[in-house]
Amino acid sequence: MSTSKINYLGGLSTEATHLKSGKTIETDAPVDNNGKGEAFSPTDLAATSLGACAITVMSIAAEKAGHEFRGSEVSITKVMSADAPRRISKVVAEFTLRSEPTLSAEEKERYERVGRNCPVALSLHPDIEQEMIFNWQN
Repeated sequence: MSTSKINYLGGLSTEATHLKSGKTIETDAPVDNNGKGEAFSPTDLAATSLGACAITVMSIAAEKAGHEFRGSEVSITKVMSADAPRRISKVVAEFTLRSEPTLSAEEKERYERVGRNCPVALSLHPDIEQEMIFNWQN
């Protein structure tokens, strides 16, 4: 079964529907590539997926250990290559992590390792530099 369906809306915009849930997201070409920048660009979604995947697998591991990361955030910075062809050259994922209960240094290192090895991180082209910064709040 298909995962999603994408409808081209015109004007360099799309609407993608997650078939199982029916939820949608829109994309628009970025301003620096003929678009209006009114929604995530496809490359924004690729970069954002890295942070979403990392915090998700970290949270799966945390739940199994009786920990919780509710209230944590990930800030994503996507860098496009200045050279042709147009492509993502770097993604910076900066995590602000809140945990319950407070974690030991070893536990923090374990979760960071899990995040760095999430499925999206392992699926991105090796030429894309991935920088993950972990800021623990407790």
